[in-house]
Order: sequence, then structure tokens, then C-alpha cells
Amino acid sequence: MDVSTLLANTLSTDRALREDATQKLEIFAQENYPSYVISMCQILANEQAEDSIRMSAGLVLKNSLTAKESSRREELIMRWLSINDELRNTVKQGVLQSLGSVKKSVGNISGQVVAAIAEIELPLKTWPDLIRIMLENVNTNNPTLKQSTLQAIGYVCEATEPSVLVTQSNDILTTIIQGARSDEPNQEVRLAAINALINSLDFIKENFEREGERNFIMQVVCEATQSASSDVRVAAFQCLVRIMQTYYDKMQLYMEKALFGLTVAGMNAEDERVALQAIEFWSTVCDEEMDLKEELLEAHEAGEQPERTIYHFAELALGDILPVLLWILTKQEEDYDEDEWTVSMAAATCLSLLAQCVGNLVLPPLVPFIEGNIQNENWRHREAAVMAFGSILDGPDSTVLTPLVEQALPTLIIMMKDPSVHVKDTVAWTLGRICELMIHCIKPDQHLNELVSALVYGLSDSPRIVGNCCWSLMNLAEQLGPTSSDEAPTSPLSPFFEYIISALLRFTERSDNESNCRTSAYEAISSLAMYSAQDCISIVQGIVLTVLERLETTMAMENQILDADDRASHSELQSSLLAVLTNCVRRLSRDISVVADRIMTVVLQLLNNQSKQATTTEDAFLAVGAMTSALESDFNRYAEMFVPILCTALQNPAEYQLCFIAVGIIGDICRALGKDAAKYCDSLMQLLITNLQSPILHSSVKPAILSCFGDIALAIGELFTNYLSVVMLVLQQASTMRAEKDNYESIDYINNLYEGVIEAYVGIVQGLNGTSQTSLLLPYLANVFEFIHSIAVDQNRTDSLTRSIIGLLGDLAETFEGQLKALFIQEWIPALLREARTSRHFNSSTKETARWAKEVNS
Repeated sequence: MDVSTLLANTLSTDRALREDATQKLEIFAQENYPSYVISMCQILANEQAEDSIRMSAGLVLKNSLTAKESSRREELIMRWLSINDELRNTVKQGVLQSLGSVKKSVGNISGQVVAAIAEIELPLKTWPDLIRIMLENVNTNNPTLKQSTLQAIGYVCEATEPSVLVTQSNDILTTIIQGARSDEPNQEVRLAAINALINSLDFIKENFEREGERNFIMQVVCEATQSASSDVRVAAFQCLVRIMQTYYDKMQLYMEKALFGLTVAGMNAEDERVALQAIEFWSTVCDEEMDLKEELLEAHEAGEQPERTIYHFAELALGDILPVLLWILTKQEEDYDEDEWTVSMAAATCLSLLAQCVGNLVLPPLVPFIEGNIQNENWRHREAAVMAFGSILDGPDSTVLTPLVEQALPTLIIMMKDPSVHVKDTVAWTLGRICELMIHCIKPDQHLNELVSALVYGLSDSPRIVGNCCWSLMNLAEQLGPTSSDEAPTSPLSPFFEYIISALLRFTERSDNESNCRTSAYEAISSLAMYSAQDCISIVQGIVLTVLERLETTMAMENQILDADDRASHSELQSSLLAVLTNCVRRLSRDISVVADRIMTVVLQLLNNQSKQATTTEDAFLAVGAMTSALESDFNRYAEMFVPILCTALQNPAEYQLCFIAVGIIGDICRALGKDAAKYCDSLMQLLITNLQSPILHSSVKPAILSCFGDIALAIGELFTNYLSVVMLVLQQASTMRAEKDNYESIDYINNLYEGVIEAYVGIVQGLNGTSQTSLLLPYLANVFEFIHSIAVDQNRTDSLTRSIIGLLGDLAETFEGQLKALFIQEWIPALLREARTSRHFNSSTKETARWAKEVNS
């Protein structure tokens, strides 16, 4: 079968044919990648081939060059670079040629392939003429080539690190702006240029610093908001959003001169796409100014001068944008798709951000709108009034909002019987917001009976309303119930507990899950069980029995499931039941032992079911984790049956979320069984070490594995010496990893990794403390202290990481009792302890840990 036929089959509606073609193409790529890329490039460039096949060729070629997961991306890069220069140049010339295709869709996908290759080759300086060729394309008289090339420039700018393109930023910017100007006759070229500008904003910082260039860029974008083409107008407002995100500090003049008026007019536009972007502009302003206020507060608390200035654009524009937002709230669709993002939804989100940004200032113009519309005959106005009220509840001061909420609450409860589904849906959501944010306004003796009755009544309404009613009940449970560590005899919700649970259990008997209403009801049951008082324990026990019966019924139905949709629905139901069971186990703790055999039987049966889905396995694992914590050493009788299942999960690193949960359960089992866990440790340790070395495993799991070594060591004590040399080597290797400068994602990951390393050291030190094997640690401690020092001088260390390294220092001092004086006399150690005790940047727990560490080391 030739490649064109395979590509055509990847688009087939026949699933078997589609999967077979995809598999054969993957095998082709694995066995002969050079021939694979040449074949795809030739088909992409072939003007006689069908458009769909050319598009498919471009897509699979692009996907063979890039991937989201970093380790996979590295593999693809090395595979591409392993091809000889001549063949790579042939492919590059082919995809550049395809930019000129008369078929615009082909030109578009060709641009994406160009960007995928450029992301690899531009940093290596192996495609030096790319930018020159693309800029020459834009200066031709061929509008199709200009459009495709501008799109390609945008993709390249988006994919490539800004530092790689900075030397060519002037030429790129000049070309883009030329295409975006109002005198460009072809609106599709202008659209492509503005989209390219959006993608190039990160690497034109130097240009934006220069006032003359900045003025010209802003003029071109502002003029584009007035284009006759609605697509260009939409892109221009998108560009303004990105400019505000990236260059807020430079926007004062432009806000005063143009942007206030342009964006308010844009919000009023007939084209909803334009209005959505204009609203997004003000949402972005609010986001930026809230972040700035946080920075200013932190600087003030630290006694430092703030680095940036806040211009209070949101406050200055409040009188102009708030009336427009409120007007847009009344433009709801009668029937709309829940997944569709409408202007009224965008306006509600913007209003919420505006309230958070300007606080009390939002109320004077808002309250009259609510009061004037909440009883309006038109459902749209009633719904807008309630939406406005619910949206601003986390903005103004609680003391200012309290009388307004107390006044509105009885009206809102009554409105749960409004004739309009839209109004009831928003009322239920607003009641949930009140339960979440203003619980003190709900007086148990005054409001709770009517509120609970209204929310339970809502369970008989449309599925959308059910979801918000369940969310409200969840918030009520969390806010009014005792914390999980508090054995409170009763709570304000106790008198209504059985009534609510009975209604929710009845509702969950339904066979369908429209709008996730059944899932929402189970989530509400789960929260209510978790936050129940002691006088509701018998009801929670009843929930366990009901859930077990339903789980057992789902297991009996396994052989009756016929298609994928039924399987997905079945798995979702099992996941919901397992989540409820897990929270009930956590709440009942040791009391669950009465039905432990029955629980473990059904959970193990489910885990051994070959047709189960990954998410169901994850939920079953979480239930087992709760059982280990509840039963402690009594879990031993189930360990022999469960550990092989745990090992199977660890052998599949591609399912990284399941691996993450499995690693956590190893810690749970070790804490529960203590030294009895030792007999399982050989196989578990081998799998953990293998996973750490796996290029497939998601990096987020690796800190948890390191931490798990500490859990194992703490549980089995001196028996951990069997693994000590290997684990200490692994920990030393992990401690040499460093974050990329100014890459916040990398910094967060390295901090998490370091915490995993420190937690492993803490577990090992504490596990060997008091045993005859403590001295085995001595050869490693110089490296451990060096690692702690490297963290101590790192400005990016977090409060929790600081607390962890200080705790480790205390454990080392306590374990070795003076044997480590040569290491502890280093000047940085008392300096670190002093900083942690006195700096305002550390919380009370860190300060307390530092005081303890100082005492044991004195």
C-alpha cells in the first residue's frame, strides 16, 4: 500500500482502517525515517495531490518533529538531526516551496512544518537563510505567498526562543508591520501579519523600549481595530490583549489617547468575536493590576521600593466599562451550548475580575442595577441582576458586602422557584458563591432550613441546575462542618444531614449523567461525608453500605457492556462511587474495619478486571490508600494480594498519573505496616529505581519517588541498608540538577525535586537513628551538607524547602550527637537558622523548626 493511500486512510471514518493506517505510518517512520520525511515532503509539495492528503502529510511531518513532553521532544530532535545535511536541506526547500501553494490550507500547514524545523535548527545555526528567504517572500507581489509566509513567520516566532531571533528582530518586525498597515490592500495578508505580530511580541522588547517604534506599532494595531474586515478587527483586539499582558508598563499614554475609547466601542460591537476580545482586554487589565498590587504589597512589607508603577486603569475606566458590562449581561442566548463561550459569560468573568481589582468602588454603580432588575418581568434582566451580584462577591470588603448579602439572601432562596431555567441556574450558582465566600451571612436558625429545602428542591430540576445545587451543598458542608481532625459532636448542618443525603442518594439512582449531574451529586455526598459531625456517623456508615452495594452491582454488569460509550459511562459511575467510598473511609477511620473485607474484595475485584479504564484504577488506588491509613497494621492481611497490582501499575510509566498515585500508596503501606513492609521492598525498590531512569515517565512523578525512599527507610529502619548505596547515589545525582535561569516552571520543578531529595534524606536519617547502622551514613554526609548549602544560598528556595533543609540539619545533629562538629561549624548554618527565625518571609512553622534545630545543635 503506497503512502498516499495510508494518509487517506488516516482520515477515514472507519476506526479500524484509520488505526491500521496510523500504525503502519508509525512503523514506516521508525524503520526508515529519512524516506518517511522525504515521502511526506513530496506529497505536501505535489499540487496534483488531493488537498486533504497534502494536509495530512504536512501534519504527520510536523508531528514527527515536535512533541509536548520534553523527553519525547528530545528523541524527535535527535532523530531529525541524525539525517544527513543534504536530505534535510531537500526537506527544508520542499516545505518552503509549499508555502507558495495556491491552496491556502496547504500553505498554512507548510508554515507549521517550517516552524517545527526552525525550532530545532535555528538555535544550532543550521538554517541561516530561513528568515531572509521568508522576508523576501513577503516582499513579492504574490498575495497567497505573502499570507502563507507571514503565517509561517508567526509560527516561527511562537516556537523559537526569543534570544535566538533577537538579532533579526528589526527586519522581522519591519516586514510584519508593513503587512499589517492600513494601506495593505489584501485583508488576508493584513490578518496574517497581525497574527504574526502577536507571536513576535516577546522578542521585540528592544523595539518596544524605543518610543518612536512603539508609537508606530501601536498606531498600526489601533488602526486595525477599525478595519472593514471583522477577522482583522478580532485579531487586532487579540493583539492589544497580548500587548497589555506583555507591556503594561508602557501603556499609560496609549490608554489615555486611544485604548479606552477603542475597547469600550469594541465591547459594544455587533460582531460577538470582536466584543469578546474587547472584554478580554479589560479582564487582562484587571489581572495585571491585581498582580501589581500584590507586588506593591510585598515590597511595602519588605520595606523596599516597588520596581513597577500601577496606573489604576481599571479604576479610571470603571464609569465607562461597568455600564457596558452590565448591558452585555442582559444579552444571554435563550438556548446555548454549555461549552460555548458567549459575550454574557465573558462579561460576567470580567465583572468578577473588575470587582477583585477595584474592590468597594464597584458597588455604588452596581447596586442600583441589581435592585432595578432583580424583579424585572424580563428573565434576561433578572438573570443579569443575579449574575452581577454573584460575580462580585469576592471583590469588595466582607464588612461592606455583609448587609447586602443578608438583604438579598431571602429573595435569592425564593428565586429558586423562578419560572426561568436560566434564572434558577444562576441563582443556584450565586447561592453556592455565598456559601463559599460569605458563610457568616447564613444564620442557621434563620436561613438554613429554607436554603437547604431550596437546594434539595433544585435536585428535581434540569441537570444544569442540579450541578449548581450540588456545588452549593458541597460549600455548605465544607464551611459549616467540622474539619477532618475535629471530632465535633454536632454541626449546624447535622439536623438536615439525613434529609440531604437521602435526596442525593435517590437522585444518583438515575442511569444517565446529563451535564455531569450524577457526578456532581456523588461529589456532594462525598463532601458531606467528609465534613460530617459525630452525630452523623451512623448515616456515613449507611452511605458506605449503599455505595458498596452499587459497586458490587456495577461489577456484576461488566459482561453486559457493549460499546465504548457504555464503557465510559460505566467507568465514570465506578469512579464516582469509589470517590465517595474513599472519603467515607477517611472520615470513619478505624471504624471502617467492620466492612474492610467487603471493601477490599470489591476493590481488588475491580483492579483485576482487564476492561477497567485508567481513571477507575486511579480512584481504586486512592480508596486502597485510604484503607491503609485507616487500618494501619491490620492492612497487612490484604497487602499480599494488593502489592502485585501495585507493581503492575509501576511497570507502566506511560500512565504517569497512576504511577504518581501508586508511589504515594507505597508510602501509605510503609507507614501502615512498618517493618512488615520489608518483604515487599526488593521488588518495589527495583521498580522505583527503574522508573527514575525511565525517559518515558513524566518528570512530575520523580520528586515523589525520591520522597518515597524516605518513607520506606523510616518504615523498615536498619533493613534499608540493603538499598543505601544505590539510593544515596541517586539522591546525589538528583541534587546536582539546576533550574534554568528565569524559567519559573523549571525553578518550581527543581524546588519540588529538592524537597523530594531532602524528604528522602530525612526518612533515611530518622530510620537509621538509634540503630547500629547509623555510621554507614557518615561517608555521604559531606555531600549532603554541600547540597543543603547550595539550597541555603539559592534565592529561589521556597518557604517549605527552607523548612525541610533546616529540619534535616536538626535530624542530623540529633542523630549524630556531636560527631559532625566539623560540618556544623560552617558559617552559613547559623546564618540560615537566624534568617529563618527572624525574616518575615517565613511562616511560623519554619520559624519553630529553626528554633528547634538551633537547640539540638547547641
